[in-house]
Amino acid sequence: MIDETVKNQVDALLQGWSEDPLQTKDVFVEYMKLLDDQPGVRQDFKARPGVSYSLRAAHEKQEKRSLFVMVDVVDDEPEARWLSVCFYADMIQDPDELGDFVPGGLLGEDACCFNLDENDANMRAYIRARILEAAHSAAQ
Repeated sequence: MIDETVKNQVDALLQGWSEDPLQTKDVFVEYMKLLDDQPGVRQDFKARPGVSYSLRAAHEKQEKRSLFVMVDVVDDEPEARWLSVCFYADMIQDPDELGDFVPGGLLGEDACCFNLDENDANMRAYIRARILEAAHSAAQ
């Protein structure tokens, strides 16, 4: 679920996002809607212009962790933004080993992160599957 404050913050980002050669904006919106469609999932948003815009999703059944996925729009070059999508390493599988293992990389815990820095339909789908996997894991 996206509350009104989060929706307004995301809308402000999207309205100001004009250059998008990698079609990152469409993927970000796709993942946001995917998360919104998952029962019991709530979303939060942290804007750090010039660094990142971070969409964070948690499941209402989670007690020990404040999120299960972080979808970051990396904003170091606003004319060529890309996504970094991170999960707790123990919440997902990475059967094709496309992610980067990052010790302590997600709020101090080991993470598996996927960079979407080109318009790659296969990687988009792979990350989408990981989002669904993490959402299911968080609901347990």
